[in-house]
Amino acid sequence: MCSHQPPCPTADGPDHHTAVTVSAHPEQGWSLLCNGTIVFDDTGELLPDGRVIHPHRVRGPLAVAA
Repeated sequence: MCSHQPPCPTADGPDHHTAVTVSAHPEQGWSLLCNGTIVFDDTGELLPDGRVIHPHRVRGPLAVAA
């Protein structure tokens, strides 16, 4: 599917989210990558085979109320 040089990572590779964006829809909160992965603004992903990768946001330091 990928014609880039060097080729983008495959959808089942550990670095699949680094593939080139081929279609971005920021108004809807998602983008399609060259390897067929759909990535969402909340960091969730939908792989071409239908598997779901749940959002994996890194939590920052907690705010402390005064």
